Parts: sequence; structure tokens; C-alpha cells
Amino acid sequence: MDSRLLAFIGVAALLTIAPGPDMALVLRNALRGGRAAVLPTAAGICTGCIVWGGASSLGVAALLATSDQLYEGLKLAGAVYLIVLGVLALRAAFRAGGASEDAGSSPLKSRSSSYRQGLVTNLLNPKVGVFYATFLPQFIGPGQPVFATSLFLACIHAAMGLVWLTIYGYSATRLANVLGRGRGRQALEAATGTVLVAFGLRLAADRA
Repeated sequence: MDSRLLAFIGVAALLTIAPGPDMALVLRNALRGGRAAVLPTAAGICTGCIVWGGASSLGVAALLATSDQLYEGLKLAGAVYLIVLGVLALRAAFRAGGASEDAGSSPLKSRSSSYRQGLVTNLLNPKVGVFYATFLPQFIGPGQPVFATSLFLACIHAAMGLVWLTIYGYSATRLANVLGRGRGRQALEAATGTVLVAFGLRLAADRA
């Protein structure tokens, strides 16, 4: 196997398990929608990675590093989205009975909503785009097609993320089942909402 590819896999693995908004969103949706919401959320996040991988090869993602207005606009949109998701999680946690807002939704609608949340959260994070624009080229060898190789590397990263986030989310649902609908479950949901709000504020305060 090419040494560049091995190096990429090693670095990507470390990045995959690093805590961030993606893990917080998967936990939120796992608590709200159970196992059925985990895989769609993870799939949406990983789809966003593939989109950013393609965008980086076309130079679109690189624009974020050079255009302050584009970066700031996308960053603020992403920050607001994370904060809204966090506030909704907090409201659900402290609502009487602690019932999930998705409890009355059809399984198909719940899965679609979870996928969309994962995708939008990833695409509205300009830090992902800037990271891909500067990270992926380091692992593309001379003579290799930039677009195809960028997508290939992004797909590897996405596949690793899908496996990790799914395992993480399923583990969270098991913990939620143990906690039941008691104060422990409510505290976990509230903590998840707080973390999402914190990530949103951190993104809003970030400087390119």
C-alpha cells in the first residue's frame, strides 16, 4: 500500500475519533430517536465530508481560506444551526415527561430529518472545507488525478467516520435505555444540548 495512503489513514483515524459537533449531534439524535436515528445522522455527516472532498479538489473549498465574507457567512449560518439544535435539545430535556420531539414522527420522517441534520451541520462548517483544502493535497502524489484522488481520500475518511459514529451512537442508545426516562437521562440530554450550543458559540467566535 502507498505510504501516502497509509499516512492518510493514520491521521484520518485520529481525526475521526476526536470529539466535535458531529459526535454531539449523533448523541443528541440517538437520545431523541433511538437506534433508528443514529445511522442516518452519521450518513448525513459523512456525505458532507465527501461533498467537501470534491469541493476541495475543484478549488471551491480553497475560496473559504481567501474570502473573509464567504467564510464568515457560512460560519455564522453553521453556528446558528448548531445553537438552534442545542436549544431544541435543552427544551426537550426539561419538557414535562422528557418525551422526544420525534416520538410522534413516522420512522421515515425521523430518518430523513436525522440525515438532513447531519448533512447540513457538516456543510455549514467552513472549518471542514478549509481543512480539506489544506489537508488532502498533502496526500496526493505526483501524477495522480486530483479530483478522483481527493474523492477517494474523502470516501475513506467518510467510511471511517460512518463506522465510528454508528458504534458511538448505538452505544449511546444502550446507555439511554439503561437510564430510562429518569433524571440521569434528562441530565444527559441537557448536557448534549449545552455542548451543541457551546460548539455553535465556538464556531461563531472562530477566526479563519
